[in-house]
Amino acid sequence: MHRAIAELVATLAPPACCACGRPVPAADEPLCGACRRDLPWLRGPRCPRCALPAPCAPCPASRLAFDAAWAPVAHAGSARAAVRALKFHGKLALADAMVAQMAAGAPRVLLDGADALVAVPPDRGRARRRGFDPAALLARGLARRTGLPVAPCLRRTGPSPRQLGARARDRRAAGRLHVQATRPAPTRALLVDDVHTTGATLHACAQALRAAGARRVAAITYSRAL
Repeated sequence: MHRAIAELVATLAPPACCACGRPVPAADEPLCGACRRDLPWLRGPRCPRCALPAPCAPCPASRLAFDAAWAPVAHAGSARAAVRALKFHGKLALADAMVAQMAAGAPRVLLDGADALVAVPPDRGRARRRGFDPAALLARGLARRTGLPVAPCLRRTGPSPRQLGARARDRRAAGRLHVQATRPAPTRALLVDDVHTTGATLHACAQALRAAGARRVAAITYSRAL
């Protein structure tokens, strides 16, 4: 019965790639073969602090509050299209595919060195309009795959200007982002977000976690802007 219903739905609304819109063989495949092949995997030596290809000197994260960062793909091509489809078009099926790639490639030291996952908190207005929180989806998915608990201990306060499209200097401006801990932080926290761009958002979150008792803060994101 379930298969018959699935076939009927596929007939009326053929499944399509969440990133490019091309047809896919089954509804449970969020990316087509071409988009999967075109994912810009980050390979080779990378700086463990900022997640950029090594050497990164001067390291852009040298003065930021997190200790380490990692992402499986560059924020380009089909990976960038997938992030946009999740965040702005509600293609929630992509979250599990992203989480699978994050969990499969993440350095063991990153996961083993964490007590809990902490999702980067959203702007409440944007989360309300979307009806979901991408970072929280990724954190819950990683929790299922890694066994690490999720610690919802951060919130944004005050004005929250959009980071998308802002210049790097503006993103990093002191006081631009206001993040506050709502409870004691895990001693070793692993921040979870969709994109690592300049590190400004991760920095603000890491500062809040450290003020709430965290001694080590690392970050895992789906993509890293180069």
